[in-house]
Amino acid sequence: MNTYFRILSYARPFRRFIPIYVVYTLLAIIFGLLNFTLLKPLFDVIFEQNGPVDVSKYFEKPEFSLTIDYFLHLFNYYFLQVSEQYGKFGTLVYVCIIIVISVFLANLFTYLSGVVLAKVRAEVIKKMRMDIFQKVTKMHIGYFSNERKGDLMSKMTNDIQEVENSVVQSLRVVFREPATIILYFSVLFFMSVKLTLFTILVIPISGAIIGGITKRLKKKAIESQESLGRIVNILDETIGGMRVIKAFGARKYITDKFDQETDYYSDVNVSMAKKNELASPISQFMGVSVVAGILVYGGALVLNNNSDLSASDFITYIIIFTQVLNPAKEISRAASVIQRGLASAERIFKVVDTKSQIQNVAHPKEINAFEKEVLFKDVFFGYEKEDVLKEINFKLQKGKTIALVGPSGGGKSTIADLVPRFYDPTKGKVTIDGIDLKEIELTNLRSLMGIVTQESILFNDTVFNNIAFGLEGVSEEKVIEAAKIANAHEFIVHLENGYYTSIGERGSKLSGGQRQRLSIARAVLKNPPILILDEATSALDSESELLVQEALTKLMSNRTTLVIAHRLSTIQHADEILVIERGEIVQRGTHQALMLEEGIYKKLSTMQSV
Repeated sequence: MNTYFRILSYARPFRRFIPIYVVYTLLAIIFGLLNFTLLKPLFDVIFEQNGPVDVSKYFEKPEFSLTIDYFLHLFNYYFLQVSEQYGKFGTLVYVCIIIVISVFLANLFTYLSGVVLAKVRAEVIKKMRMDIFQKVTKMHIGYFSNERKGDLMSKMTNDIQEVENSVVQSLRVVFREPATIILYFSVLFFMSVKLTLFTILVIPISGAIIGGITKRLKKKAIESQESLGRIVNILDETIGGMRVIKAFGARKYITDKFDQETDYYSDVNVSMAKKNELASPISQFMGVSVVAGILVYGGALVLNNNSDLSASDFITYIIIFTQVLNPAKEISRAASVIQRGLASAERIFKVVDTKSQIQNVAHPKEINAFEKEVLFKDVFFGYEKEDVLKEINFKLQKGKTIALVGPSGGGKSTIADLVPRFYDPTKGKVTIDGIDLKEIELTNLRSLMGIVTQESILFNDTVFNNIAFGLEGVSEEKVIEAAKIANAHEFIVHLENGYYTSIGERGSKLSGGQRQRLSIARAVLKNPPILILDEATSALDSESELLVQEALTKLMSNRTTLVIAHRLSTIQHADEILVIERGEIVQRGTHQALMLEEGIYKKLSTMQSV
């Protein structure tokens, strides 16, 4: 129930809708109930029975009062007036007209309550979807290394949809159906206490059976949603890696993997359906059994004149009671369906409740400009138990360039990731102008930095919006200027719609060199004082590398730059080169100095020059 109430907590800002929803719902129930209570005078006319009631008091029109007696008296007053003036047929028409009006009003208020609930439902789902989206975008980078992207996508799409279809949809059942049952049983008790007590004996039995079914559903619901997350993950990997799949003839492998997972998903859902579909038939069977019992028990009382109900009263009683079965069935059906939504909600809240390892301190500092240096002091870092960085010490002064080189997996990218605080050191500290990065407000810290990585991260949008990404109110002139510095303007103007050409998912319509130059143009436009380049030219051909390197040289001019380089020829101008191996700085110095030493740098440089 805690999960259910937590879902409902998203509706708190929309409390203003609750009173009007309650009013509409109660009016719909009351007019719906009126439809069936009017059957009694209808049957009285048909069966020519007015009952042993003294009707003389109904010949005078009652004075207005907001009571049930007033409305009963008013109805009977007009009933008798019509009966005397138009006879039985006229009375029959009068009752039928009242029933039609009552049905219209019942359906009108049902519609209005449904519209109000739809607004609440839409807002609750929007708020929940935004909650998980904002939480995911705030998570530290390491979180995405441990979580499957497809599973996260499934939680933000399929799980949210499941919550909407089951839990939020059941909001109608939470109030409307219980209120309907209470009002209907109030009328039934009013008509016959003895019969009504007999009818409710079976309800606890039915509830216990359905409760047992719903408990078994939750486990299967969790398994179903987890399986769906794995299916989405396989789809994402398949579409993203289609070239590799085809190149290595791995279509059968990936197809078998997908088939195995979809088989499991199907089996779990069939098992759920068996239990889910059982609740409604059980509820209906128990209800019909009670109706049959009422017919036998109540019918015997009426036939033997041992009941205070007339024949028309008894028929009306049976009809009203059958209407109680529908809301009871809705409640039992919702109780089973809701388990799937609760399972999805628990998966969503697991993400929402996960705390990012990178957070602002209670009172973070603001830094308006970069003045002096970035300092690594006795920095250690480990993803789990093993340290991947050990005792890293260096100083990156303003306007200088430091290059990180060395074998793959040595920890170069990890060092670069510590500067924008994608991770925090496990020991030691990184400072900017003497301030520990942990003490600086995250957005403020990252506003000082521009990052260009080996993989160009572009979005399915226009060239203009990709260059101006994250900046507001940027003029076209500024974007064009940045593109020219990045050597991108020439190819952009030859695109179909120039700067307003859509570049496809991840920039798929562009070449590798073009994508990289757009990334550089983005960094140029941001104009950051600190620049981080992570192997920005390693994946390019010679021609593209020349253009990109020229753009990078312009970008690095008069900036503080941390460069990760695979090709040593691109960083010979660096003020200091750090050689990283197995998480340690094993050599340091300028290109010329390092070439005079026997070590990794000279060996790598010699290999690349061959």
